[in-house]
Amino acid sequence: MAIILANDGIDESGRVLLENAGHTVITDKIAQSDLAPQLKERSISAVLVRSATQITRAELSSWAGLKVIGRAGVGLDNIDQVAAKELGIAVINTPAASSQSVAELALAHIFTLARQLQQSNRKMPVSGTTEFSKLKKNFSDGWELQGKTIGIIGFGRIGQALAKMAIGLGMNVKMHDPFVPNCQLQIELSGIGPIKFELESSSFEEVISNSHILSFHVPKPKGGAMIGATEMNAMMDGVILINASRGGVIDENALLAALASGKVGGAGLDVFENEPTPMAELLNHPRISVTPHIGASTAEAQERIGIELAEKVISVLG
Repeated sequence: MAIILANDGIDESGRVLLENAGHTVITDKIAQSDLAPQLKERSISAVLVRSATQITRAELSSWAGLKVIGRAGVGLDNIDQVAAKELGIAVINTPAASSQSVAELALAHIFTLARQLQQSNRKMPVSGTTEFSKLKKNFSDGWELQGKTIGIIGFGRIGQALAKMAIGLGMNVKMHDPFVPNCQLQIELSGIGPIKFELESSSFEEVISNSHILSFHVPKPKGGAMIGATEMNAMMDGVILINASRGGVIDENALLAALASGKVGGAGLDVFENEPTPMAELLNHPRISVTPHIGASTAEAQERIGIELAEKVISVLG
């Protein structure tokens, strides 16, 4: 049967499924520079990656026996899909498995910024025993989410999951997605049953100019940042920006300038332009809440991803 390289790892549940189907799973990490020759040398039929490994034309064309590339997650920007199609290599991903986890992380950043937790968590260990009253005063101007408007740009599975959470908190939801003109959401409430909501897509300009919080759930832009200085100037003063999609959606230099001027009140970033070496000024900024690209990194999501990926690979390989 086939030899499968899980170069960025795979959940145990997925590995077991693959091995029970008769395949051999290799989880040893192969360096990017060695990947192309190793695919041929080890006669690998399938490569499974997350965001760390790049699958370029060089890897795809290095070995005629390569049949499938699997992405453990949603985005495919680290895979040369054009070359894969030309070479007849299947490309699969797991769009549904991590939606809840990514949406919850986006919401966690929103809560953090609304109550200044990122600053409080830095200051309390340093001066909480000597300046408790001062810190209490400094961090007493947080704000509630209820009644605020959240604009969601990109209304696929993640955007919809976030919208459900926001509605549950009593927030107003605006959304923009050129591919989703309207959407009916169903929220399951224990002991009450499902409650249905219908949302219609508004224009991009309307959403960014009328939202207290903006959360982005879109692919990596090909023609430059989606959100730059012009877009930020059109937003509400003090707007909160959340990016748990891809680095490059928000122009990071424009973001720093808007934070300095007060136009942007804060930002929650799980992704960065220069991963894995993000700009230090972003990481140290007092009004930016940061995480190291962990949107899908929950035990539940990784198990779902492993199972979905394994099932799809088995289907392709037979």
